[in-house]
Amino acid sequence: MIQLDLKSRKSIYEQIVDGFKELIACGILKEGDKLPSVRELASTLTVNPNTIQKSYSRLESENWIYTVSGLGCFVAERSHKPDPAALRSLYSEIEECIMQLLFLGVTEKEILSKLQEFVSERGKQA
Repeated sequence: MIQLDLKSRKSIYEQIVDGFKELIACGILKEGDKLPSVRELASTLTVNPNTIQKSYSRLESENWIYTVSGLGCFVAERSHKPDPAALRSLYSEIEECIMQLLFLGVTEKEILSKLQEFVSERGKQA
């Protein structure tokens, strides 16, 4: 399900959040699917349950999941209207990455090819 990289600069909590976002975005986890309990996932990933709870809380605050008291956490319905502020932030990050790639000498054609490859691969997983 989620693979953790203990050598990554990214914290365990962020890796868990990003892992679930990818599983949801790719359609592996679908609307209404139940997520593992905090204890179950903590045991599976061998991390502190507080780390899992923190990850779930962030996912819920960003509307990726929702909690039903006594039943657990579930994948939320995908919003058909993306948050404009979130989009601006993400596009800004993309722009920054593209600028860095261009500075390193990567051509526009190479960047577009890599983006297309990335999007195609994610589409196949859905």
